Amino acid sequence: MTDAPVTTRIEGRTGILTFNRPRVMNAFNSDLIDSTHAAIDAFQADDRVLAIVVHGEGRCFSAGFDMKESAAKGISGEDQWRKALTTDFDFIMQFWNSPKPTIAAAHGFCIAGAMEILMACDLAVADEGTLFGEPEVRFGSGIVALLAPYVTGPKQAKEILLTGNDRITAARCHEMGLLNRVVPDGNALEAALALAQQITSASAKSVQMTKAAINRTYALARMREALAEALEVGIAIEADESPERMEFNRIRKELGLKAALEWRDSQVG
Repeated sequence: MTDAPVTTRIEGRTGILTFNRPRVMNAFNSDLIDSTHAAIDAFQADDRVLAIVVHGEGRCFSAGFDMKESAAKGISGEDQWRKALTTDFDFIMQFWNSPKPTIAAAHGFCIAGAMEILMACDLAVADEGTLFGEPEVRFGSGIVALLAPYVTGPKQAKEILLTGNDRITAARCHEMGLLNRVVPDGNALEAALALAQQITSASAKSVQMTKAAINRTYALARMREALAEALEVGIAIEADESPERMEFNRIRKELGLKAALEWRDSQVG
């Protein structure tokens, strides 16, 4: 198996991008982010590819951004956080901005930034045993791309983001409109490819123009401006050394991420 952080292949008219850091639950580090940009750009330039499916190698889709790498960088202050989070934001939004339709196939865990990528994709399917969530508020972090209010309703978005629950079931996500399909475990990629096959059987120009028109509806509602303002809020949250954040980071540094997550979970209620 290759050690590349991302692998790609083409099946029919569909480009398949696989997050390939299974030993760390496909956490998004700098190499994976750069490799994903390169892979998406290559798919955009390849006339054989009419749709893009993204999924994860190993036991999950992804646990989100690599917290160990972030801690090692020692990022502090608004300027440094703005640079870091803008990079993360662009990584997520390339799936929304892609002229070619994007489909997420989730299994295992789809947490934090990974859930934002799923929401940025045009379609999403998941194994029925997949667990979702955006737990950022539980350790003093902000949301990178605040897409939830646009993909689901305001009350559902607040349920996801204000509780920080990272054990939301696939069935619940389907109820909230975040998933197009929930399938038996082990079938998410197959289901995503089936959707892609339907899309790629249609007129490519018509599909891309229709996607652009749908996205334009959100642009006219000033979604981009709202996301930019939300990103500024995220930067302010990250730059604010709250007691909860400082304690989480202290435990993570001294005892490891697992201990820090256990401390975070113990604070519930």
